[in-house]
Amino acid sequence: MTLDSLVTPSISQAATQTEVQAQMAPQKSIDYDLVIVGGGLVGLTLACALKDSGLQIAVVEAKPESAAVARGQAYHINLLASQIFQGIGVWDTMRPDVNPIEQIRLSDAGYGGVVQFCQQDLNTDVLGYVAEHRVLLKALQNFLNQCSNVTYLCPAELVDVVYGAETVELKLRQAGDCQQVRARLLVAADGARSPIRQQAGIATRGWQYWQSCVVAFIQPEKSHQNVAYERFQPEGPFAILPLPNNLCRIVWTAPRAEAESILALDEAQFLTELKRRYGDQMGDLSLVGDRYLFNVQLMHSSRYTLPRLALIGDAAHCCHPVGGQGVNLGIRDGAALAEILQAAHQQGQDIGDLAVLRQYERWRKVENLTILGFTDLLNRLFSNRFLPLLLLRRLGLLVMQTVPPVKVIALRLMTGLLGRPPALVQR
Repeated sequence: MTLDSLVTPSISQAATQTEVQAQMAPQKSIDYDLVIVGGGLVGLTLACALKDSGLQIAVVEAKPESAAVARGQAYHINLLASQIFQGIGVWDTMRPDVNPIEQIRLSDAGYGGVVQFCQQDLNTDVLGYVAEHRVLLKALQNFLNQCSNVTYLCPAELVDVVYGAETVELKLRQAGDCQQVRARLLVAADGARSPIRQQAGIATRGWQYWQSCVVAFIQPEKSHQNVAYERFQPEGPFAILPLPNNLCRIVWTAPRAEAESILALDEAQFLTELKRRYGDQMGDLSLVGDRYLFNVQLMHSSRYTLPRLALIGDAAHCCHPVGGQGVNLGIRDGAALAEILQAAHQQGQDIGDLAVLRQYERWRKVENLTILGFTDLLNRLFSNRFLPLLLLRRLGLLVMQTVPPVKVIALRLMTGLLGRPPALVQR
């Protein structure tokens, strides 16, 4: 989402102004209970999870088609995320077009041992799924059309926001016309560069990694057999994700200059270099569609909430793509916030009150920090040739191979089964 202009008084100034106005005139009624800015997977997960909440919701999305759809982005959807979609009631629509992961193979370059995770380790039918962004987004959009309490404004743009004591006032631009909207709560699902977060003065901590990722669709000669691979190279992780129709999505991480060189290779050169990392287990490879490059960062907001404001998904945190955890954290944010808001509404509480919103922050902050730290540690531990760390990671792989409880704990963390599940998940 892009803001053409965002000139707003500080939160404290806005609150003071609203208090003075309230003394001079009756309180104006609200248009919505909450407005979600950002109609991507995370924002729509929150809206769909609130279908039967009794809350009136508006979803504001600036672009009719996201960059993720245009680039054919694909994700690892872990078990908890799939259970959240099941609890919402949208998974049955998604399921025919997603691919199961029946085995995960974890390996380190130059080390013969492979850690194999399989369904028996968790006593589940699968270890997760892989899905294209467009499949998930379309299913959520179609489900949203059945939600009588949700208004979907697209394309629409947030121009201005003023936080008051009892409402947040938003100025929206749609089809060239501007309108004023009042709500009890504004939810920012507007991405890693969130203008809403920046305007609210919420600080972030983190860094840009020295790496970038090249992503592409690959058609292998032989079946991928529903196996996902995470191969650690000194320059960065290399992941292979199995998709429907025997396609695979590769995520090739390398130092930024090297990644740019990989992207610049012609198709034949690219496939030659790719085969060296991919291996021979699936035969010859062909490239399907374009290749794309994106930079990698770790970011965490100092807080997820302020009075009348909550951050979810990439607006609150970003992590390294190793392990495919990023979108899953956002889906969990959406489900958790939906549970908190629905409970508060049923109890007659103000959903924009900071005491209510802090319940969501306390729930999600520790779990998100755990995953951010885990992915950062994995990347730093494996993306180097430093001998002591090399010996340490080989020892770690050996422990996972030979000590089943350690292997199961690591797998439960990756699949989202550690931590507090949302109420809509049926265990």
